Amino acid sequence: MADNPSFIEVQKCLAGMDYPASRDDLVTHAQEHGADEQMLRALRAMPDREYDGPSGVSKEITRTS
Repeated sequence: MADNPSFIEVQKCLAGMDYPASRDDLVTHAQEHGADEQMLRALRAMPDREYDGPSGVSKEITRTS
């Protein structure tokens, strides 16, 4: 899907996030830091597991599209 958030967009909305983090932790952090609806949808679509950092999150967003 061409409208998925880029790696840089993921890094921006998850800046300051403590890892490892669950999907719900990522969504909450992104909401609190002004992520747009596109980013929130992408995060919510990821499998519910622990993520080690923004690169893993970006990989998963790409994989689930």
